[in-house]
Amino acid sequence: MSATRERVAWGTVSRKAVIDAATRAVSAGGFETLTIRALAESLGVAPMTLYRHVSGKDDLLGAVVDGMLARLWRPRAPRSDWQAWVTEAAERLRRFLVEQPAALHVYLRHPVVSPAALERMETMLEVLREAGFDGPGAESAYGTVHTYTVGFATLQASRQRSAPESGAGPRARRLAAYTTRRQFMIGLRYLLEGLERERTSTASAQGPLAESAPGSLNG
Repeated sequence: MSATRERVAWGTVSRKAVIDAATRAVSAGGFETLTIRALAESLGVAPMTLYRHVSGKDDLLGAVVDGMLARLWRPRAPRSDWQAWVTEAAERLRRFLVEQPAALHVYLRHPVVSPAALERMETMLEVLREAGFDGPGAESAYGTVHTYTVGFATLQASRQRSAPESGAGPRARRLAAYTTRRQFMIGLRYLLEGLERERTSTASAQGPLAESAPGSLNG
């Protein structure tokens, strides 16, 4: 971009405009090279102008990733089928993290508590409670699925960046197959089947009186 590009009028750049421009850059594969200075230049403003709207690159990437997540995390499966709903929710997150390096970067730096991430978490907890998990059980189930999903996506993304060469031996190819979408779904099924057994066991141990006891979730 020419250094003589005309600056935009004072006050015409909003936080939304900054995030939208960053989203376009990230979507085009520019996550690693994105800088506040380059983004400011693309918007025709001084770098300090952007700092009125974002605190830095991490804040900017968090907002970009949150916007992306908000558009894609919601499953189409019925909430009444909790395993199908959770499976789709987990698969959507796995695919997002693998396909968007910026998203994986954000999720690995710190716990993500952005609006879309919190809405996703609270909705999944609601689905689990509706399925019969008690409060602690729902939180434990969510944590198990979430950490499995993020961990698998991290390994899959890493393996994709260093895929085995065409002449790799059978062991290398077999190990590479452990980080495919198919393997993710197999592992997720094992997890959900185990959670279902735990849910059923807990419900049986509590007995029918627990369902109508004062202060219970169904009370």
